[in-house]
Amino acid sequence: MADSNDVETTTISINADDDTTDEVTVPTGLLDLVAEGDQTAAETVGDVTLLSLASRAHHIVHHGQESDEDLEAQEARIMDLFEERFGVTFGEATGHQH
Repeated sequence: MADSNDVETTTISINADDDTTDEVTVPTGLLDLVAEGDQTAAETVGDVTLLSLASRAHHIVHHGQESDEDLEAQEARIMDLFEERFGVTFGEATGHQH
């Protein structure tokens, strides 16, 4: 079994509109595994981030305990952004439709 310390990693820097920053380090091989075609590491992490946020928002609004108009509007917006980026709806991409 390979030692996890020997696994190559890639660090992605994140800059937000509010001038905050963060970094995330992930195994390079996982980026290669989930990348679409010749996507860059940054594009791959962007896709995964948008997919994750859309999935979380969907779960909270449609399968969670409580929702309100603001949260529903935020979920609708992330779904619009999802469709803009991927060219398909969240339901089409995941096979999970309501």
